[in-house]
Amino acid sequence: MVEQFELQLPPFNRGIHLITHRIESQLKNLPEKGLLNVFVQHTSAGLTINENADPSVRMDMDKYFNKFAPENEPYFDHTMEGADDMPAHIKSTLTGNSITIPITNRRLNLGTWQGIYFCEFRNYGGSRRLIVTIYA
Repeated sequence: MVEQFELQLPPFNRGIHLITHRIESQLKNLPEKGLLNVFVQHTSAGLTINENADPSVRMDMDKYFNKFAPENEPYFDHTMEGADDMPAHIKSTLTGNSITIPITNRRLNLGTWQGIYFCEFRNYGGSRRLIVTIYA
């Protein structure tokens, strides 16, 4: 069995956002065992799994990404879409555009302190689309 649907995220401010609850709220009748894949259909945003308890982790990750891939670098050629665009592409490459989570006992089998992060790397990224696929 394979089930798939699109999840439209509202516009988020630039930063790292915990979206586990948004995804879980859309999951109906998960299989006993399987896999969940979440894919972001954008080249300037990313997905990852990390700490879900302390919000300072997300803030620190955002600060690190901004230091690692700063805006307005003179060596960037891709600048037509704004100073934040090329750094957003770099950050998206580092985080990746999809995550896979095991399904066990009809629930996502995340660790105690794990949550799903949506990483918005643009200043004004707008609404974003996720493709959610359940494999049983």
